[in-house]
Amino acid sequence: MKSYTSRNEVPTNEKWNLTDIYSDQYKWEEDCQLIEKMAEKLKRSDGEIRDGNSLYHYLKLREELSFLFNKVYAFAMLKVDENTRETNAQSILDRAKQLSVKISASTSFFMPFLLGLDEDTLKGYISEEKQLGYFTEDLLESFRYKAHVLSKEQEEVLSQLGEALSVPGHTFGMMNNADIKFGEVTNENGESIELTRGMYAKWIEDEDREKRREAYKAYYQPYVQLKNSISSTLSAAIKNNVTLARIRHYPSALEKALFGDNIPKEVYENLIITTKNNLAPLHKYSKIRKEKLKLNELRQFDMSVPLVKGVKQDISYEEAYETMCKALAPLGEDYIKILQEFKDARYIDVRETPGKRSGAYNLGVYGVHPYILLNHQDNLDSLFTLAHECGHGVHSKLSSQHQPQITARYSIFVAEVASTVNEVLLINYLLNNEKDVEVRKHLLNHYIDQFKGTFFTQVMFAEFEKITHELAEKGLPLNVEVFNQIYETLFREYHGDEVIFDDEVKYGWARIPHFYRPFYVYKYATGFASAIHIATKILEGDQKTLTSYLEFLKSGSIDYPLDLLKNTGVDLTTAYPIENSLKRFGELVEEFTKI
Repeated sequence: MKSYTSRNEVPTNEKWNLTDIYSDQYKWEEDCQLIEKMAEKLKRSDGEIRDGNSLYHYLKLREELSFLFNKVYAFAMLKVDENTRETNAQSILDRAKQLSVKISASTSFFMPFLLGLDEDTLKGYISEEKQLGYFTEDLLESFRYKAHVLSKEQEEVLSQLGEALSVPGHTFGMMNNADIKFGEVTNENGESIELTRGMYAKWIEDEDREKRREAYKAYYQPYVQLKNSISSTLSAAIKNNVTLARIRHYPSALEKALFGDNIPKEVYENLIITTKNNLAPLHKYSKIRKEKLKLNELRQFDMSVPLVKGVKQDISYEEAYETMCKALAPLGEDYIKILQEFKDARYIDVRETPGKRSGAYNLGVYGVHPYILLNHQDNLDSLFTLAHECGHGVHSKLSSQHQPQITARYSIFVAEVASTVNEVLLINYLLNNEKDVEVRKHLLNHYIDQFKGTFFTQVMFAEFEKITHELAEKGLPLNVEVFNQIYETLFREYHGDEVIFDDEVKYGWARIPHFYRPFYVYKYATGFASAIHIATKILEGDQKTLTSYLEFLKSGSIDYPLDLLKNTGVDLTTAYPIENSLKRFGELVEEFTKI
């Protein structure tokens, strides 16, 4: 695989085309200035909404501003992610963030005003102004929040505090991404060099156990050294969540997080309980790993090394794209045409270059199209990442095509379904078309490890969040010792007796950025379980499931997430989808044992 020393070296067809959003930065600046004027106009609406007509014109202007701001912010964010070291890009993103604060301040009066209305008065406005029909469902949905919205003055204060409340997460992000220096490891020349994240990802999978151990110790070194600082940021983030939940009169921080999607807390709790009742296959997999690696003791730095050695698949980007399209053929010709459009019209930024944001994501830009960031490495992991992000991308594109702006953006709760359906279809295709026994073993090992990371690990994280927030709600202390004790206990429960615990294990909480986005990670697990059900039905030739799934991809947020999933045959208010997924995991472990 070619290594690129600068973005200029990357072929044009492997770089996304941001001119689809703005042809140049001057056009971007014009929209920034227009947004400032629109925000001022919205602010002047405070106290001026007295009938259906004035309400409609406020909402119409707010939606127009939202449309422009989404474009402005997306352009700035994508420019930064091309090269995070580029100062001009950082400047325009800062400008976009300032606009966000200004918009929030200019519209903070509206929700208290709306919920201060009598519902009959609002319905009177709707009946007198027919154009309000477009906003009706959204307006009435807002009344669900009536008990949780404060006075106009209080909302303004909270709006001003928005940036301050995000400080713990921002501080951790700066430590984690900019300030942390990992320990030293020994390279192939016998020289001591500083470990990087990229090196760690490779070394923790190395066949040389001493190399894995050295990388593991070096990786955790700064987290252990900074344990008190990170404990302080995480404790503050959790306490902020709890305080905001109380201020807004929610029973708990968990129920506040679930409220927007109308998810009963029983769904969250059921996920944890059902998973913990079915940990035996995961514990068995740890035993298999210990045996396959011929170890007397299985440690955490042994948990990522592939169990099938000598299988190194070199998969070019072109080959990966072709394989993905073949694997996703069960979703129909129209789906494959959209995927081809993604590639031909340059929706995707493919290659890793110096300064480019790490990882991968999809960003849907309403009125334009999705953008997908990759750091493609020409290997099996990158093939799966491609299929995963394209699942998000098609979901974004279809929702934008078939929904008006007000309902086009889908909930994060359902977001991981579309991406994971693609991954399940891909692994099925690869297994069905691979004759080499060693490669089949490798694929099964990859699928089991992916299942473990996307499902079991996220459920463990979700339980950690639940426990720590409940402690804060009781006024109990949160510090290094408390976090260590909770995390180590959970790690032992989920991984079983086969794993011997190094001291670093208990500091696992210190490296997880998702903990600064409260009660988010459980959605990976529910999405994964939903996707396994849907993909299995589609592969069985269930036309009803296929049709309902494609409709689901077009649905945006026209209904609550649980109801959208029920239309595909997945009912997360029951234990069945979780149990079904855990049963599938058990089957994979059994198959891997036999093969």
